[in-house]
This record gives sequence, C-alpha cells and structure tokens, in this order.
Amino acid sequence: MITYEDRRMRALADEGRWPELLAAYRRARAAAVARCGELFGAEEAAPLGHLIAYAAPPEVAVRLFDRDGGPGAVAGLGDHDAGPLWEVLATRHSWLRLAPLLVPARVRRLVAHTRVLIGEDLSYGAEPDPEGVPMVLEPWEAAGWGEGVRVRDYLPRGGARSAVLTLPASREGLGPVALPDPGRRLRGQRATRVLAELVDWAEVACVRGPAPQAAAHLARSGLVTGGYLPFALAVPALVQAGAVDPARGTAHGRLALWRALGAMAGADGPDRGEVNALVARMRCFTWCEPADGLRHLHLVLEDPACGLAWAVSGSEEL
Repeated sequence: MITYEDRRMRALADEGRWPELLAAYRRARAAAVARCGELFGAEEAAPLGHLIAYAAPPEVAVRLFDRDGGPGAVAGLGDHDAGPLWEVLATRHSWLRLAPLLVPARVRRLVAHTRVLIGEDLSYGAEPDPEGVPMVLEPWEAAGWGEGVRVRDYLPRGGARSAVLTLPASREGLGPVALPDPGRRLRGQRATRVLAELVDWAEVACVRGPAPQAAAHLARSGLVTGGYLPFALAVPALVQAGAVDPARGTAHGRLALWRALGAMAGADGPDRGEVNALVARMRCFTWCEPADGLRHLHLVLEDPACGLAWAVSGSEEL
C-alpha cells in the first residue's frame, strides 16, 4: 500500500529536492536501526534509498554511503530493495562521473566492476583491482550474454527487470547421454570450496576424470539429456548464480567466478593469464533434470591439463 509518506517522498523527488530526500533517508534509517537493529533499518529505508540511488544527481546519490550521516544512517553493501543500492547507482552513471565522488573502498570496487559488466573499459580509467580481476571484460565473459542483461534493469519507483538465466536454458543441441560410472571424488580442494561459495544453492563435487564421470556424481539418473557447450555460454548463468540474493549484485558473481577459475587453474588468486589459459582449454558439459525449478544449473567444468572436473548442480524455485 502506498502511504501518504510515500507520496510525499515521490513529490519531493519529482521536484528535484534531493538533499531533503537524503536527509529524510538518513533520519528514517537511523530511527529504524535504533528501534530494531541494523537489518530492520536497512529494510525500512530501502525504498527511499532506491529512489535516491536511481534518480538523484550522483553528487547526492553517493552520499547514501558516506559516514557523515551519523550512526545508523549509512547504507551498507547489503542495503537493497530489488537489488543493492550501490548497483542501482552504478547502472545510472558512468565511472567518469562516479569515480571522483565515491569514497568507501568496498562500494567503490563493486560499482567499478558493475560498470565493467555494463561494458565500460576501466583498464586505464580506474585503480587496479586488489585481487587482480581485470577492469575490462575478457572476450569469453562478454560473448554469451543477450543484449543488456548482464545487470538488473532497475525501475524508477522500485523493482527491477532481470533475466532468470539457467543452464541448460533449453534442450536444443542436447541429446541422450548414458553417463559412465562416477569417477573418484576428491575432497578438500580449494577450487571446490570457492565454487561452492559462488553457487551456494547448489552442490559441488570435484572428480578425477572427464566431465561425464563428474556429472554422474550429481545427476539423478544415469541416462540424461546433455552435451558439451562452449564455456562462454555458461558464463552468464555462473555470474548470475552468484547474485541470486537481492542483497548481492552481479559484480559479486563476476568476482566470485574469477576467484573460482583462479583456484581451478592452481593460481594463488584470479591471475589473468592463468585464467585465460584455463578457459581456452576447458571443456564444459551440461545436462537437464526432469524436476528442474525455475532457476537451475547443471554444469561440469573439466580441465584436461590436470585431469580434474568440477560438477555443479542445483535447482530452486523463485
């Protein structure tokens, strides 16, 4: 239900009275935090925060994250409505506009990677990423996406449109596959742990052997509809898998995928050269499950150089 206060806030926005709206946001968030704690405060103020992040001039919008607002009044990384407030802000302005204004390092990093996902090349216009993740999309990162779907499409008054990317998206190009006996499952692999952090709603297994032997560990049947596909076509689903929670943005998914690929390559971090070499030799296998929910991911990432394959499989209703 739209309240009188909602209408009043929207009227202020229509009149461009953004400093007043920022002050109202800070009062509302701080008061809610004082009453019921940080999580409640973030939730209570989120619709107004979305309005400011979406439509305010960047000089005002970035101040959602400035600590000069006082205790309880500052938006954090997890503050979200349909998506995190920092991601809403990042979809509205170029890095050229935002870079001189954003102060908090963690917010600044996520905003920069969101701009990279949108298509900006920040390899010469931003500080290097602390983990070494490139500040420009690699060709294999960009190839598999439809136009304009890498980041949620936010709406002015709240809410967002975003594609539900699943893998496999259809059975086109797939066929009957009789899976072999499962390969030997390995425990304690760092890459397995990092992949599980990326896709925390799915099961992950590392197997010594080719992709079908890894799939056999997690598939519900020995006879599946499946097949191989280029890794670039799996990237969107993997990145989106790391951003299913509205408190997390697509930049979280990109950073987590680079960490996982670095670990699979045996590097200390997301080393660009090592990751690109891995992607060039990687083999990817996908399959369908009869009971798949609206979001599902069934994928094996096989590195023939080391003889290991990582299977990821999960399904959930939205």
